[in-house]
Amino acid sequence: MANKKTIVWFEEVGKDDIGLVGGKGANLGEMTNARLPIPYGFIITSQAYFDFIEKAGIKKRISNLLESVNYERPNELEQVSGLIRELINKASLPDQLVRQVIKYYDELTVKENHFYNSGSNIISHGLSKVKSLYSPPLVAVRSSATAEDLPGASFAGQQETFLNVRGEAHLLTKIRECFASLFTERAVYYRHQQHFDHTKVGLAAVVQRMIQSDKSGIAFSIDPVSNDKNKIVIEAIYGLGEYIVQGKVTPDHYEVSKKSFVIINKEIKKQTIKMVKSNIYNREVPVDAVGRLQKLSDEEIVKVAILVADIEKHYYFPQDIEWAIEKGRVFIVQSRPVTTTHKTNKFNKSNEAYETRTPILIGAPASPGIGVGPAKIIFSPKEIDKIKTGDILVAPQTNPDYVPAMKKASGIVTEKGGRTSHAAIVSRELGIPAVVGAERATKIIKDGEVVTVNGASGEVYKGKALVPSVTAKPKQVTKKLQTITKIYTNLAQPSEASTVAKKHVDGIGLLRAEFVIAEIGVHPKQFIKQKKENIFINRLSRELLKFVVPFSPRPVVYRATDFKTNEYRNLAGGKEFEPHEENPMLGFRGAYRYIANPEVFNLELAALKKIWEKGYRNLQLMIPFVRVPWELIKIKSLIEKAGLFNYPEFKLWIMVEVPSAALNLEEFIKVGIDGVSIGTNDLTMMLLGVDRDSEEVSHVYDERTPIVLSVLEYIVKTCQKYGITSSICGQAPSDYPEIVEKLVKAGITSLSVSPDVIDRTRQTVFDVEKKLFLQKKK
Repeated sequence: MANKKTIVWFEEVGKDDIGLVGGKGANLGEMTNARLPIPYGFIITSQAYFDFIEKAGIKKRISNLLESVNYERPNELEQVSGLIRELINKASLPDQLVRQVIKYYDELTVKENHFYNSGSNIISHGLSKVKSLYSPPLVAVRSSATAEDLPGASFAGQQETFLNVRGEAHLLTKIRECFASLFTERAVYYRHQQHFDHTKVGLAAVVQRMIQSDKSGIAFSIDPVSNDKNKIVIEAIYGLGEYIVQGKVTPDHYEVSKKSFVIINKEIKKQTIKMVKSNIYNREVPVDAVGRLQKLSDEEIVKVAILVADIEKHYYFPQDIEWAIEKGRVFIVQSRPVTTTHKTNKFNKSNEAYETRTPILIGAPASPGIGVGPAKIIFSPKEIDKIKTGDILVAPQTNPDYVPAMKKASGIVTEKGGRTSHAAIVSRELGIPAVVGAERATKIIKDGEVVTVNGASGEVYKGKALVPSVTAKPKQVTKKLQTITKIYTNLAQPSEASTVAKKHVDGIGLLRAEFVIAEIGVHPKQFIKQKKENIFINRLSRELLKFVVPFSPRPVVYRATDFKTNEYRNLAGGKEFEPHEENPMLGFRGAYRYIANPEVFNLELAALKKIWEKGYRNLQLMIPFVRVPWELIKIKSLIEKAGLFNYPEFKLWIMVEVPSAALNLEEFIKVGIDGVSIGTNDLTMMLLGVDRDSEEVSHVYDERTPIVLSVLEYIVKTCQKYGITSSICGQAPSDYPEIVEKLVKAGITSLSVSPDVIDRTRQTVFDVEKKLFLQKKK
């Protein structure tokens, strides 16, 4: 692209043209050429801006004013900024540029219809056909700085955007105001802090077909607070998008798995006002009762998430995206790289720990870290002089005009706004802990009182809610959390049992037999064939004692062997006894195998009975892969013959991992069981029809898929109805705390997780149970 060109259509530029059209313009051109749903338009380039200030004779005067200003004096910065913008707004645009702008504007509707309906059709977004070549289109004019939206710097909200612009004269005025916005106080201060040369940063003006948003918002292709790359974060409001950018409205917050597009979290916020188009102006109108509802449908959330993932895939870099929905269609308004993925919060106290106390405010986490200091409440950018170094800035809402004060603050708290607002982005870039959407913050927090802001959890505490470490030891002595919901662990290796038993864990919820059998190394039928059954029974009994003894009297739930035929064939003698199956995952396994080969199952039962005969009363039995109730009836008969039901304390569980067992659970309970443990690995696979071992379809496999969560909840509720134990032992609770929270709320009695997440899971359960307790008290 020739850098002398003053106006270009979107499709004429791409991501390498930042110097000509700025970051926003380059990204819009890139996405237009990538066949993404972009409202069409053209760009007045930075070359036009540089020509304008040169020909208007104001370039030198701007430089002189900037050289004389003291950037740390807000009043002086405000005065110089105003003088520069006045110079630009009073200057005349070059005649040639004016003629070109009018020509491109007049051709916009015709060019748009031709472009989208030609062979290079990108998307049919329902724009009306040209009624008259003289009907002026409605456009938005957006600033696009040439140092903007670069990896490592974010000019979020630093320059102006003008909506609902119609007519040649109106457009030319807004282009000039766009150029002038390069010198707002916040833009000038930000460039100074980032060490950008004012004279070398140009500005392009993007003129884009106006979308009349029914809903709008911002999305990140990673979690902007935690930098979780597996998550897409979406925030949404009713109306035009300016209120989410300004932080004037607290948006809905949605989180979506980037792999499977499963909605994993939704936070619905009440919206009372919105901005809408009224003729050529924007006006604020009230939102009725619908403001309490979820802003986007689940389908719309997924549509936005898919576009976000596609854009990140195109750029190979996390993206910050503005989107809008008009008449059910999703449009991308702009995209820029996320600039805070490697930021370390300078106020984070890694060697300090919380006292146990209740927060006075809870909002949305916007920028991680801990900030402690005296609170200063301000209601306007005109009051930013009140903020001194180390203060906590408290305001009804944040916007980029607060940046000079934010730079000094040790923490920020606002009553409105979301995690994707421009102010939140800048807070993260500056490394300032921030909590947004904390309702009534300016009333609850008293001016001058010391507060603690936890930007990672969204909590605000009264006083200095931190205790300095008194020892250099990496571990601090903390009180063990007690939970109503039992926390069990999954184990397989006898060598780990003693170590894990010392943890704060309530028992073993899944003792896998397969590892022990594999260590024995010989197919059980080989022992039977050689009449050496006692060798197998004694060896299995000795290995199981390595779990039972250190955990006693805590329960140990032994899952009977669930080898598949291809796995059994690997044992000595296995090829003689095991059939070949095309699909062992759904074949000769679990409960049906015990019925077909009761002599093998009897060996396991004998090993269990030896332990009960030794006086231990904590070893329970769980039957895996039960398909139909009659299997359970026959298995119970085998257990009864083995004599285990003679012990009153003996408990029989089943694993619910086959959809028929889940959906027909009441019939299994009526046969007679003491507990159920959900095997989410197989259950998810079969509910979704996905081979979890296949890389080709692995992105579809996700335990957080709504139908899977509904079935999990149904299982727990059914167990509650009949008064039996409910647990879960698949990988899901170890991987996803949000599933833990959902199941605890549903009333699950225990969770069995991998040893490395025992403490994390108990903390999650403790927090959920505490929240439920407080809700009941209200």
